[in-house]
Amino acid sequence: MTLTALLMPLLNEGTDVWRPVAVKTLDDGTYQILGSMPDGEEWTFAPGSIVAAQLRTFSDGEERLVAVHPA
Repeated sequence: MTLTALLMPLLNEGTDVWRPVAVKTLDDGTYQILGSMPDGEEWTFAPGSIVAAQLRTFSDGEERLVAVHPA
C-alpha cells in the first residue's frame, strides 16, 4: 500500500477543472480516494471510493495520473 496523489475531475464547473487528491494505492493497482471534499466542490468520485486511473497528457505536455472510473 502506497500513498500518492492523482487528479480528480470536478463536476459542474463549466470547463474542465482538476483537483489533486490524496489516494492510497491498493494491491490490485486501483486507488482509494482519501480526505474530504471541500465545500463548494463536487468531485466525480466521492472520498472513500475505489477508482481506476490512467495517465493523461495535459496542454502543458505533462502526463498526470487521473481518476477515470469506479473500480
